[in-house]
Amino acid sequence: MRAAVMHAAGDVRIEDMPEPAIVDPTDAILRVTCACICGSDLWPYADMEPSETGQSMGHEAIGVVEDVGAEVRTIARGDLVIMPFAYSDGTCEFCNEGLHTACVHVGFFGNNGLNGAQAEALRIPYADGTLYKIGVGEDDALTPSLITLSDVMGTGHHAAVVAGVKPGDAVAVVGDGAVGLCGVIAAGRLGAEQIVIMGRHEERTSLALELGATDVVAERGEDAVERVRELTGGFGVHAVLECVGTEQSAQTSVEIARAGGTVGRVGVPHYSAIPLAQPMFYKNVKVGGGPAPVRAYIDELLPDVLDGKIEPGRVFDRTVGLDGVSDGYRAMADRESIKVMVKP
Repeated sequence: MRAAVMHAAGDVRIEDMPEPAIVDPTDAILRVTCACICGSDLWPYADMEPSETGQSMGHEAIGVVEDVGAEVRTIARGDLVIMPFAYSDGTCEFCNEGLHTACVHVGFFGNNGLNGAQAEALRIPYADGTLYKIGVGEDDALTPSLITLSDVMGTGHHAAVVAGVKPGDAVAVVGDGAVGLCGVIAAGRLGAEQIVIMGRHEERTSLALELGATDVVAERGEDAVERVRELTGGFGVHAVLECVGTEQSAQTSVEIARAGGTVGRVGVPHYSAIPLAQPMFYKNVKVGGGPAPVRAYIDELLPDVLDGKIEPGRVFDRTVGLDGVSDGYRAMADRESIKVMVKP
């Protein structure tokens, strides 16, 4: 079978790989019908050291179950399923608490040598606890929105949940990528009255306004902080959704939070410490977040997708086959595309 493999920064190749096979009795084999490129994939695309073996890429997918191990009970051959970006056993203490990304058996697809989803097929460990069966067809018109439940919509929702967004709140979303745009949807869904999207790309912030944002702040640094304060009566926002992962985005998030506010961070951190410890302390600003337990959120978000109440699939603006994956990475890295769907 064919799969996308990254060998170095800027070097993504489509290669022939061995067909995936059942290894453990809790495994399933998934034939991928839809995958995508994530903003987090752009970090190694920018700085990965050369590797002869490379890394199979991709951690978001919808697919059809082709085979299951002897101990798989809730998933069957022929099921169409959502594959969250992390696998989990579904039975441990953390899974029972709804924190599947802290599962005692957790693993992340397309990372640390684990097979990725930008491929024709892949092996799914702990299939019962990982895969989520959906009752639609392979080519359903809702597929773009459904696949966002494997990562970006669930991640934007996690930022909003951690930040404690509630009806009437003023919310700022730092970052205008797919996760940030889904954060706008999530904040609106939870009742935010004012939603400020912070980003510099007009086509993205325009989409954010269509998805529910009320204000756009294109400035950066101190100018951005000042502008957010102007929009919020001088106090800042109740909740900040940090969807980038840089030191600057973390600093801005702390600065624009009002006293007693909360920062929900879901951007993979590329900094060693959260900045502005003293202002954060004296403002009683809370900071939390991490890898979103998207498996736990599907129950809540799926009905709104199926009913058309939310349309997170609008973050996709390009579709490619496997042979177009390399150019899809380039397009996202060059900010020509928000998010690229892959149809193997």
